Amino acid sequence: MTTFAPWQQRIHDQAAAALDAGRLGHGLLFCGPGRLGKRQVAEHLARRLLCTDRRTDGEPCGECRGCRLWAAGSHPDYQLVSFIPTKDGSKLRTEIVIEQIRKLSEQMALTPQYGGAQVVIIDPADAINHAAANALLKTLEEPVPGRYLWLVSAQPSRLSATIRSRCQKLEFRLPPRTEALDWLQRQGHAATEAGEALDAARGHPGLAHEWLGGEGLALRREVASDLDKLLRNELAVVETAQRWTADGQADQRLRFAADLAVAEATGGLTDPLRARSLAEWFDRANRARELLRTTVRAELVVVELLMAWRAGVGRAGTNQMGQGMKA
Repeated sequence: MTTFAPWQQRIHDQAAAALDAGRLGHGLLFCGPGRLGKRQVAEHLARRLLCTDRRTDGEPCGECRGCRLWAAGSHPDYQLVSFIPTKDGSKLRTEIVIEQIRKLSEQMALTPQYGGAQVVIIDPADAINHAAANALLKTLEEPVPGRYLWLVSAQPSRLSATIRSRCQKLEFRLPPRTEALDWLQRQGHAATEAGEALDAARGHPGLAHEWLGGEGLALRREVASDLDKLLRNELAVVETAQRWTADGQADQRLRFAADLAVAEATGGLTDPLRARSLAEWFDRANRARELLRTTVRAELVVVELLMAWRAGVGRAGTNQMGQGMKA
């Protein structure tokens, strides 16, 4: 039996009740911050739909042919649409393209092979390019009974308003702090570290769990320390930029840096000039993250950003974020 986090369980129960009452939409949009388990809930609901002998509580039986095919990853009436390899097979595409949407439309036009239901999940739906979005809209506008097209997105604003309007929305939200802390501790994390990670992740239990399970918190502390030392002229900009971009974690470092800047800007800072400077640098850091996805040399992007940190933010006041992260 699938074990959900409390915030997942709430969404699942809402959708399952709609399914049992025959009110589950043809098009669903599972939206909300990343790493909250949206796809996990969507896939469990798909299992529920495709099971031909559900238990008395509505859950998949795990024994019927549909459940066995699902467990084997070969159910013919389920399709996951995500990034596919490029033509040369060297890497994954960064968009979901029209050929993929045409293929799913053709599949959904066929009669389901088992049970009478067919489910397609698109994740991440916000990666659909313009041509593919137009093709998807046609499929959404022409629903067929028993066919379900579900979109999973952490950035639903990137979807067209027309697509969003054709979908029933299931919104995942950050849970209350006490609930998030309790869940983190049930995952085996110590209370003190769980609290620190949750604060650093701004209440996001999925991010906190990921950082606690890897090197996320250590990397964040390193970024905070580097930014503080740059302001104090204890580090060189070029050498710091080279280190930030040398191990494939430049995007994560810039994400941490942007978050640290905005956290300080909104954390009761009394100097309006510094608050404005931090907010502007936050925007710059996020633009730099976008540039890292292009052919521009990552080191040059980060050098420019860190120079702006030292020159602009540094003049606005004395930075305390390194101390704050060490507390």
